[in-house]
Amino acid sequence: MYMPNGQDMSMSNGTNNMMMHMQMSFYWGKDATVLFSGWPNHNVGMYILAIFFVFFLAMATEVLSNQPLVKPGTSPLVGGLVQASVHLFRVGFTYLVMLAVMSFNVGIFIAAVVGHSLGFFVAKSRALAIANREEDKGSSSITNNV
Repeated sequence: MYMPNGQDMSMSNGTNNMMMHMQMSFYWGKDATVLFSGWPNHNVGMYILAIFFVFFLAMATEVLSNQPLVKPGTSPLVGGLVQASVHLFRVGFTYLVMLAVMSFNVGIFIAAVVGHSLGFFVAKSRALAIANREEDKGSSSITNNV
């Protein structure tokens, strides 16, 4: 089906006469459908809430992807269950972010990219701080033993 840039693709259900318009190119504006039909429903406050929701979902995805979850000495069964549970949430969050970005709304897209970037930064800087703290403990114990 040929559609010039910027035009909507109309979709109709054979059983009712409701028409749904789906944007097929990136656009900027509060008139978006994000994740659920009727949300944010042409309301600026709800659109801003949708942007923050996508931002925090993307950030949570990155934080969950980059954090060590199981401490040494944990039972393999418990460790596996913890990792599988966190993986379940991470994959669910990732798919929700993907579906939100498929609204083709530029604000939602920017929120997702910035959320992923900030989440990655938080997770990696935390991991680096922990590694530096462990390195400092190791060097101080070597100094004390000499």
